[in-house]
Amino acid sequence: QVQLVESGGGLVQPGGSLRLSCTASGSIFSISVMGWYRQGPGKQRELVADITKSESTNYADSVKGRFTISRANAKNTVSLQMNNLKPEDTGVYYCKVVRAVVDESGLREEYDYWGQGTQVTVSP
Repeated sequence: QVQLVESGGGLVQPGGSLRLSCTASGSIFSISVMGWYRQGPGKQRELVADITKSESTNYADSVKGRFTISRANAKNTVSLQMNNLKPEDTGVYYCKVVRAVVDESGLREEYDYWGQGTQVTVSP
């Protein structure tokens, strides 16, 4: 069982910045990937950015150069620094954690966990 607590959402003007944080608790071992997704009004949920245990990162094209994802392993926390925010960035941002478990026979299973979501609104 993994519980995710998100923080940092809010209202900001275009060009402003926000930092989102997500902390995992519970069965935090075997976490392989942590990332952020978002869903704007009338849009499908999309990957914003994620980061692996090896610190490999992946970003949506729409946020490259503006957003930075980082991971604090000691506290099982992932952060998303969002700069130069645009109205198109408005939406509910969800933290996602992937937990990979390998049993004694070498069989691998993955489990997905989602945060409750935090609202980000970019408006004049």
